[in-house]
Amino acid sequence: MACGGEWVATEILADDFQGTAPKGVRYGKPKSAPAYDPKTQWSTDCHLDEADVRFFSADAAVVYGAESKTVALPDGKHERRCLVWSDMWLRRKGRWQIIAVQDNRVDCPVK
Repeated sequence: MACGGEWVATEILADDFQGTAPKGVRYGKPKSAPAYDPKTQWSTDCHLDEADVRFFSADAAVVYGAESKTVALPDGKHERRCLVWSDMWLRRKGRWQIIAVQDNRVDCPVK
């Protein structure tokens, strides 16, 4: 989620990480933290709605989750967006890292 805060991708994503964005675009681990821009409009009202961990061995796990956030639209209005995802984690040399993710944008449940 793009809600601001500390950059952690360098530590949590494995060097051979592969992600798939909601529109199907694949991407790798960012090479560095994004440049600071005070004009960045961060999402607000960010929530981790659900996260379930399933271990497949002592060194492999999948986290199935759902999250939501509010984004500012170009016309000044705001929109709630929801995402469901699966993150694949491996423990290598005693360190847990994400090796792959799959994100899907879904209709937000009615509150």
